[in-house]
Amino acid sequence: MIYCGIDWAERTHDVALVDDTGQLLARRHITDDAAGYRSLIDLLAEYGDTEDTPIPVAIETSRRLLVAVLRADKRKVFAINPMAAARYRDRHAVSRKKSDPGDALVLANILRTDMHAHRPLPNDSDLARAIAAVARAQQDAVWNRQQVANQLRLLLREYYPAALEAFAKWDNGLCRPEARELMKLAPTPAKAAILTRTQITAALKRAGRKRGIEADVERLREAFRTDWPRRPELVEDALGKQTLALLGQLTAACTAADDLAQAVEEAFPQHPDSEIILSFPGLGIQLAARVLGEIGDDRTRFADAAA
Repeated sequence: MIYCGIDWAERTHDVALVDDTGQLLARRHITDDAAGYRSLIDLLAEYGDTEDTPIPVAIETSRRLLVAVLRADKRKVFAINPMAAARYRDRHAVSRKKSDPGDALVLANILRTDMHAHRPLPNDSDLARAIAAVARAQQDAVWNRQQVANQLRLLLREYYPAALEAFAKWDNGLCRPEARELMKLAPTPAKAAILTRTQITAALKRAGRKRGIEADVERLREAFRTDWPRRPELVEDALGKQTLALLGQLTAACTAADDLAQAVEEAFPQHPDSEIILSFPGLGIQLAARVLGEIGDDRTRFADAAA
């Protein structure tokens, strides 16, 4: 039995092969490109890798293109947690200094001694992997949107609390298109205070509002004209420019989150397990897609319902 360990990096990877006794059979330093991948496949074939008896591989990631290349056939690929790999490193060297060639050897020996204690990557369908990709991307986009919104909120507290007061009634506050349209129109308290009813109405309509506009116009005008402590005019204008810059980032983040949410809604219903997962209490399409992305659809992954 031959075991392979790969210590990956951004541009190059170190590969080590060991046998049942722990004897190092081969080392190779490959590049992260087509030539490097071919070199790896050729090395595995040289030591008996075939379609029926593929050599198992241990690597500290599950998402790189290299992993996709290795999973193209029936090969078992084990994504070893880096913290777990660090514990195994102590078996092979007194010094805890990291070494890429040494780590590749450690990973190969993890499979040799403890392969039964680690789970290979599931053999999910391409559709399940695609849904997982867009669902995770949408979640990341939501987190990014919230992070930018928090930065904008902190900035507005420094000089423009009237805006926060005006948008507090709306769900999602600063992320709402109405709030962003108004902030672009009036990035400072001075400009907000002189907004006319016509300007506010036009901004709300550009944001897509069709109902309750008149009531919001009066409420917003009153909030913008409330007497708050003010910064000097030059400082206020400078902070307004910073606000516009953050608004651009927030708009991009909101667009990305919405586009990816739409991609999830289009992809998830195509999966045969979608109706089953949607039957879980409290799960809509977005959360259901994330559940599918984490569980997968490999019927051999779990031994029973309890697992």
